[in-house]
Amino acid sequence: MEPTKNAEIIARIKYLMKEMGVRQVQFAERAGVDTSNLSKYLNAHIPLSDSFLNKLVVNLGVSKEWLIDGTDLPFAKPSQQTDADLVSAAPAAGAIPVYDVDATAGASSGRNELFASENIVGWVNLPNMSSDCRIVRVSGDSMSPVIMDGDFIAVRELNNPSQIYWGQIYIVQLDDFRLVKYVRRHSDPNMVVLRSENPNYDDMDVRRTDIHGMMLVQHILHLNTRL
Repeated sequence: MEPTKNAEIIARIKYLMKEMGVRQVQFAERAGVDTSNLSKYLNAHIPLSDSFLNKLVVNLGVSKEWLIDGTDLPFAKPSQQTDADLVSAAPAAGAIPVYDVDATAGASSGRNELFASENIVGWVNLPNMSSDCRIVRVSGDSMSPVIMDGDFIAVRELNNPSQIYWGQIYIVQLDDFRLVKYVRRHSDPNMVVLRSENPNYDDMDVRRTDIHGMMLVQHILHLNTRL
């Protein structure tokens, strides 16, 4: 890889570390790479390898186009599916369950109730969708036009809830309600900013300790659940 390009990629990796608010040891752990090698990469003591860059893409969800060429966004917006007839009545190998529940209907129902088997209304089998995703419905227009009222989203529960990919869309569980919002960095490290796509909604400043759970939105779908 050319030295100039190598330096540009290193600069983007350092930008990622700053955005994620982590040191080299934490970044290496999340990316699944050796700490000493990460230091050598960042200091240009060894050339960047394809294996190393691929680990960043896979384990951190970073856009490869952004990482290599500086195009796209660091964490690309969730992919959207518009096919209204993707739902099947019976599960196939690798199929993802679709739940007839509203992801923003409040906090009265916990995680187990939200994903109860009796709420499953069908299954979808789409490429590039993780097998640990769950599909739920969204109501309201705060995320319009990215997520419209009645759209479905494929969400993935986080193994490490303290790890936040800034600028991504999450289901955020608070005391009194659940929200689907962009999660943005706050000037106070003890807080986060919840941002809507619809400009008619104001930002919300929320303490991290008030967040009881988060699920990452990986796909946005327009589904027909009439089986």
